[in-house]
Amino acid sequence: MTKKDRLLAVTVAALWGSNFIALDWGLGHFPPFFFAALRFAVLLPVLLFVPRPQVKWRWLIGYGLGFATGQFAFLFLALQAGMPTGLASLVLQSSAPFTVLLGALLLRERLTPVQLLGICTAVLGMVVIGWHRAHSATLLPMLLTLAGAFSWALGNLSSRKAEAPNPLHLTLWIAIVPPLPMFALSAVFEGPGAGWHALTTMFSTTSGIIALSGLVYTVLLATVVGSGVWTTLLGRYPASTVAPFSLLVPVFGFTLAWLLLDETPHWIELAAGAVVVTGVLLGSLGRIRPAAKEPAHPEPIPT
Repeated sequence: MTKKDRLLAVTVAALWGSNFIALDWGLGHFPPFFFAALRFAVLLPVLLFVPRPQVKWRWLIGYGLGFATGQFAFLFLALQAGMPTGLASLVLQSSAPFTVLLGALLLRERLTPVQLLGICTAVLGMVVIGWHRAHSATLLPMLLTLAGAFSWALGNLSSRKAEAPNPLHLTLWIAIVPPLPMFALSAVFEGPGAGWHALTTMFSTTSGIIALSGLVYTVLLATVVGSGVWTTLLGRYPASTVAPFSLLVPVFGFTLAWLLLDETPHWIELAAGAVVVTGVLLGSLGRIRPAAKEPAHPEPIPT
């Protein structure tokens, strides 16, 4: 993986880590499922000016169902069931080992010993942070968040199999998948009028204006820019090389919560975060092959 692409992967992790702050702003005014549907529904008019990606429909729909629909449906159910936001940002990154395992099983991607060591190191750091924070979460929200992470991993594999010539087009076109099922979930769990009432009162309250800022960040930076770059990297490298960078998301999330929300992390979390960073850097290293040397004297061409 080139240094430029590693920097892009870290940038995506920073964008997604900041997205949990924006998500907190949005959920302060909007019901969870309605907010998730709105996140993708606002992108639908843009598709009139974006050509459909030249990929098979099953991979486009699979990416939309796994990454955009299943991940956020399970995540918002977990948050509604009492999952702390900080812990959710951590547990959701178990999508990285899920992606690596599914890539090895389904796509037959080979792992180097260094990559495997790095992934295990990063997971160890995640486990330590999760153990330190697990007292604030019950079993059901944890399982729902893990289900969201597994859905994200399935979406990663669908994106990898799509092999989109233009990854940004694929990222935008998955917006056709989540709105209908998310609006349906909102009508069932949140009431048919709750989300629309929040939408009509968005400019009349301070929480609504803050929620609008969170929506803009989520749509433009987390979805269009972050997911677009992520899809591009998945098209260039094996899933096992790209996925470990998502383990940096909770590190950025904890740091921003400390700076913006005055949530001081424990020293155990800081130490475990350093372990996660080390593991991600190791996990991004592929097998380095020496360049083939040209022979000093070319062999004669047979006549």
